[in-house]
Amino acid sequence: MNAQLLFQPFRLKSLALKNRIVMAPMTRSFSPGGVPTSAVADYYARRSEGEVGLIVSEGTVVNRPASSNDPNIPHFYGEKSLGGWKAVIEKVHAAGGVMAPQLWHMGVVAPKNSGWLPPAQFEGPSGYVAPGKIGGIAMTDRDIAETIRAFAQAASDAKALGFDAVEIHGAHGYLIDQFFWHPTNQRTDRYGGQTLSERSRFAEELIRAVRHAVGPEFVISLRVSQWKQQDYAAKLATTPQEMEAWLLPLAAAGVDIFHCSQRRFWDAEFSGSDLNFAGWAKKLTGKASITVGSIGLSGDFLAAFRGDGSVPSSLDELRRRLDRGDFDLVAVGRVLLSDAEWTRKIHEGRSSELIGFSKEALATLA
Repeated sequence: MNAQLLFQPFRLKSLALKNRIVMAPMTRSFSPGGVPTSAVADYYARRSEGEVGLIVSEGTVVNRPASSNDPNIPHFYGEKSLGGWKAVIEKVHAAGGVMAPQLWHMGVVAPKNSGWLPPAQFEGPSGYVAPGKIGGIAMTDRDIAETIRAFAQAASDAKALGFDAVEIHGAHGYLIDQFFWHPTNQRTDRYGGQTLSERSRFAEELIRAVRHAVGPEFVISLRVSQWKQQDYAAKLATTPQEMEAWLLPLAAAGVDIFHCSQRRFWDAEFSGSDLNFAGWAKKLTGKASITVGSIGLSGDFLAAFRGDGSVPSSLDELRRRLDRGDFDLVAVGRVLLSDAEWTRKIHEGRSSELIGFSKEALATLA
């Protein structure tokens, strides 16, 4: 097995990718007033020109008054913002790319350091921003229904604008994940419960609404994580049986791809097996999966795929797991901020030209 496996096509329903490399969603905050600019469109188009197989946009928030704590996070609603996204997808397609917006509601979060606040209180399942700490209000049944409609409308708009798929952000301690996680979901109605499967009702209803909005052939990806920004050691599912009870209903509701966020993709998810999160998601649901987590690939990448013994073990692990078929796609994050041509350089064997990530890349849309 060599690096060419990453450059095999992938097809699922209406989604056709030229390779297995995904640009992971990364918040950039370069959309004043929630409107993506021409610089944002150029930023994504450059990654398409650089041969990224699938671009998943930065998180873009749905139409709720307190879906964001940052005025420069893009919106996926409103004439101006949707017009900005139309320009983005047109430039990405002109560059030969494929793209999905990541639809997001932050839930109950801390205010930004700037002091900016949305026009309504932060909302979540029970008002908790972290275990034992209130930071917002508990959503009413009406709030929940309107939020589900907002996600469905955003997904419908994505399809109408010409995007190739859609991703729902259900990870990292944001709104959907706050419903999954018992410390932030203390509800006693049908959206709460002692079990993870009970607390997944909100996500199931939301996914079904999105599926209804986009039809059967439009691919829906769901980003999920065990860890939270509030607790890196958190575990929603502590056994394969718990994970199956969590993910299978989400798959039945309409998820086509599970985008499985780990802090380190090579970590085994459960004892007794070396499968990572994406490996277990694919095994338990039969759905495609994306692995992501500390794939800070550098000039050693090509050597790893040639089998050189001196390369980092994490890259050997990526090679082994890809070869075994544990997951279908590989999401890469920070290196693509510094090097828009990273994927093309990998494909062409130009490892000496790779540019590693530097924190300076966060300050610009290079």
